[in-house]
Amino acid sequence: MAKINFGGTEEEVITSQEFTLEKAREVLKDETIAILGYGVQGPGQALNMRDNGFQVIVGQRESGRSWERAVEDGFVPGETLFPVEEATRKGTLIQFLLSDAGQVETWPAVKAGLNEGDALYFSHGFGIVYTDQTKILPPENVDVILVAPKGSGRSVRMNFLDGSGINSSFAVHQDYTGRAKERALATGIAIGSGYLFATTFEKEVHSDLTGERGVLIGCLAGVMEAQYTTLRKNGHSPSEAFNETVEELTQSLIRLVAENGRDWMMANCSTTAQRGALDWSPKFRDAVLPVFEELYESVVSGQETRRTLEKNSQPDYREKLQVELDAIKHSEMWKTGAAVRALRPENRK
Repeated sequence: MAKINFGGTEEEVITSQEFTLEKAREVLKDETIAILGYGVQGPGQALNMRDNGFQVIVGQRESGRSWERAVEDGFVPGETLFPVEEATRKGTLIQFLLSDAGQVETWPAVKAGLNEGDALYFSHGFGIVYTDQTKILPPENVDVILVAPKGSGRSVRMNFLDGSGINSSFAVHQDYTGRAKERALATGIAIGSGYLFATTFEKEVHSDLTGERGVLIGCLAGVMEAQYTTLRKNGHSPSEAFNETVEELTQSLIRLVAENGRDWMMANCSTTAQRGALDWSPKFRDAVLPVFEELYESVVSGQETRRTLEKNSQPDYREKLQVELDAIKHSEMWKTGAAVRALRPENRK
């Protein structure tokens, strides 16, 4: 492990220099890694591990698009692709990557297929932390571990392919074999993590649910919509409003932040932009801080998980979700976005 100073706080992180891919292969050489769920995180983690030389099988409901996608990706029914229950029985390291609602639904069958000494792996602390709602209570004779990539499943795959990797957190909830931490770290390296940092199941789910609803998706979407609407109300064209709200952020400024930090990004902006940002960022911070405090309390109390399970377990959930997604897609702002993206040089034919 390497000790790194993060803003004045020293933390231990694990990289592929300390825990090499060769070591991960040695640790997992006798494991059959069963990926349960081939929806969001499943494909990226499964394909990365397969490419890295690990023994991977997939468990997925036989009918449906996800089963077909696994076949398209080279998993063979009856050989490396099985129904969830069968994959669980065949695996020794069970990566439970179904949706949170899907985990609740399939848990009785998965639990029945676990064998003594297996590792039950999560990429989200939801099921283990909110057991009063999920009823996911692992047997005492298995390891329970977590590796949570800090990005979407698609990013896990794309970053692996370009050689950069996605940073991941890891945690051990239950160490039956005495090898739980080693198995977690090996799997984190196997899926192509940029580096691994320690957490707990509780801290992972609290930070993840807050981040998704906050800066990463929810807050960003709301702030973008507010600025776009303000510009449109004041006579700016859709193209101008969208470019000033989204395109410049995603195609220029956020790349500078990623490259070298916010201070470096601001150092490469005009003095007018610098002054305005320094003056106005505290106003936005103070305005949204109470919202973030309310959000965090809603996460910790379990209110967010209750709503998620209630909505996502409805039989017509996907149809209702599509209606909400279509409303975004067909709004003026994001129809403008589609037109703007089509004009990028790489998209013009």
